[in-house]
This record gives sequence, C-alpha cells and structure tokens, in this order.
Amino acid sequence: MPGEPQADCLFCKIVAGEVPATVVRETGTTVAFRDINPQAPTHVLVIPKVHYPDAASLAAAEPQVAADILAEAAKVAEHDQVDATGYRIVFNTGAGAGQTVFHTHAHVLGGRGLQWPPG
Repeated sequence: MPGEPQADCLFCKIVAGEVPATVVRETGTTVAFRDINPQAPTHVLVIPKVHYPDAASLAAAEPQVAADILAEAAKVAEHDQVDATGYRIVFNTGAGAGQTVFHTHAHVLGGRGLQWPPG
C-alpha cells in the first residue's frame, strides 16, 4: 500500500532505526542523513518517513510531505553552512536518471562549486 513501509527498502529501514545512518536532522515527517558516497563536502539525503518510490508519486499523494522535504533541505543547508554560498537540491526519478533507492529522497549538495549541467 502506498505510504506504508516496505520490508526490502533501505530507507524504510533507516527510518525504522534498523539500519544505522549519520542523522543530521529529523522531524515528524522527514529524516536527513549523510550520504555514504558523498559527491560534495555537504551531501545529505532528506527522505520522507512514508514510502513512495519517487518525488512525483509523493507529491501527488502527500503534497505537504513533499513540501516538508524542501523545507528540511533548506534547514540542512543552513545547518551545514552552505546556505549563503549556494547549494543544490536534486531529486532523481527513475533508474535512467540515476535513482538507485526507490524511496523518495532529495540530495542536498554544497560546499564546492557545482557546475551545470551536472553529470
């Protein structure tokens, strides 16, 4: 069922405390933690506590939670002191776009020059 934890989902296991993560921030609807393979000095993932496979499905079903992710991304940037110098928020949707964990997540990247277009 949409929104319900998935037994085989790494991020659902992080939300449940079954898999360790370096948590930066947590709210009633989100968890933010350091990426295990950082692509920038600040590379934090912000995920909803509810399970949806991608940003589009989350936004369609629970738009307030999608907004919570964006608000938390800004707070993560402030926490890591990249808010003044600039940061990027990235949602990969689908394997062709580089999504490897199919639980909605935003990458917050900052702390170095970020060229456009990426990749």
